[in-house]
Amino acid sequence: MEPFIHLDGVRKVYRKGKSEFLAISDASFDVMPGELVALVGPSGCGKTTLLKILAGLHPHDAGTVRIGSDAHPFDPSRDVGMVFQQPLLLRWRRILENVLLPTEILGLPAKESRERARGLLALVGLTGFEEKYPYELSGGMQQRAAIARALVHDPKLVLMDEPFGALDALTREKMNLELLRIWKESGKTIVFVTHGISEAVFLGTRVVVLTAGPARMADNFDVALSYPRTLDMKTQEKFGEYTRRIYRLLDME
Repeated sequence: MEPFIHLDGVRKVYRKGKSEFLAISDASFDVMPGELVALVGPSGCGKTTLLKILAGLHPHDAGTVRIGSDAHPFDPSRDVGMVFQQPLLLRWRRILENVLLPTEILGLPAKESRERARGLLALVGLTGFEEKYPYELSGGMQQRAAIARALVHDPKLVLMDEPFGALDALTREKMNLELLRIWKESGKTIVFVTHGISEAVFLGTRVVVLTAGPARMADNFDVALSYPRTLDMKTQEKFGEYTRRIYRLLDME
């Protein structure tokens, strides 16, 4: 099977006047269709920049970025769903209307889109909250709505930039479990950015470790933990081996 995403030697430099800032020095890895790949690294190492390159928002300066194939071409404006650290829901729109926003921008059929949006709200556990406003929902519930919004136009790729970083620890654990359930049920390819080492191991089919900026890939390994994942897996020796591996790579032991 061909990889859905192929990166080889990707480099990114930000320029302002005569000054240059090297954000990514060398990123090389593949993502297979249907994988949930976790990108982990310290703050400021270029993880978000890499997501923006995958989303087609930023050009890269060197290397190869290939998404999709000739038989199945990839259009970032149509085929990407984004979830950010903050839900970024429009406060004057009800939850269902917030979820529908990408379909309106893309001009998708209204009736089918509303049916899909309601189905996704059910998938993320928000049935009965369609007519609520964002301020009427908890932080975790708002982020669930943001996930539904990212899926509503049926993207091929979902990019998640530390989506649970602003949540309290208990809600974050619950959202990790919810994300795994949603991923399994939707079958989407997900690239998940985090600086949480335990979170990366718990979620990922594979973990890509990036060093402190400029981002350089330090490791890329499969996580041989079965699904469905459960919180008690975090007490297993195998889980500890994976987290210690990342700590060593980031010189955090």
